[in-house]
Amino acid sequence: MRPEVQAFVADGPLPDWDANEEEIDRRDRQLASIPRPVTPEEARALATCFGPDDCYGVAWTLVHLIETAPGPVPQPVLHGLEPSDWQLTLSARWATGEDDDATDGRRPKRAHGPL
Repeated sequence: MRPEVQAFVADGPLPDWDANEEEIDRRDRQLASIPRPVTPEEARALATCFGPDDCYGVAWTLVHLIETAPGPVPQPVLHGLEPSDWQLTLSARWATGEDDDATDGRRPKRAHGPL
C-alpha cells in the first residue's frame, strides 16, 4: 500500500461536521495527494475511513477515489461493525453502474458485487 494511502487510513475515519475547518481541509488535502487509480487493497482500506456524515463533501471525494480501483468494489474489513451509510452508498453506486465521469451517455461495464 502506498504511503499516501497508509497515512490517510492511519488517521482514521473522516471527522464529522463539528470538526474544525483546519482538520477537514487537512483530510481533503490527504485525499487529493493519493495518486489515481487506487489498488483494490487500497480501496478496501479506504472504505473503512468513512465518518458519520459527509464531512462537507469530503466523503464524496473518498467515494470517487475508491471507485478508481479496478474490478468490483472490495468489501472492507469492518471488524464486526455494521457498514456505514457511505459504504452502503458506494456499494449501491457500483451495483447500479453509476459513473459521474461517463461522458458519452453509456455506463461502463463493471463487475458487480457487494461492498
